[in-house]
Amino acid sequence: MRKQKADSRWWVEVEMQVQFFDLDPMAIVWHGNYVKYLEVVRCALLDKIGYNYVEMKESGFAWPVIDMQLRYIASASFGQRLILRADIVEWENRLKIDYQITDALSGKRLNRASTTQVAVDISTGEMCFVSPPVLFEKLGIIPT
Repeated sequence: MRKQKADSRWWVEVEMQVQFFDLDPMAIVWHGNYVKYLEVVRCALLDKIGYNYVEMKESGFAWPVIDMQLRYIASASFGQRLILRADIVEWENRLKIDYQITDALSGKRLNRASTTQVAVDISTGEMCFVSPPVLFEKLGIIPT
């Protein structure tokens, strides 16, 4: 059974089924496709807080991924139903999201990952060392 992280206020889960085009010659999900799965659930999470890529651009900031860590634990295969989960775990100076991919039926963990994104002022191209107020607004918090 899946369990919500006690300390996470901003999270989302998406269920998906592994498609044939995601497989490698060994008939398991090709390792690079897990990055696509992270993007699917990250977009769902950003939609949930009302700050997806369109809103980011409109607010004057790009949020490039500057770091990505993936840990492969077990393989996924054709037709398998997966639960993709994303949790925002840092937001003050960067946007860090933790991920977990599990088998929908057994709850067995298949992959865990994290991404780090930073705000870049679109008008100047400069990286912000503190997250812009718009992110705090979207998260419903007052910066400290």
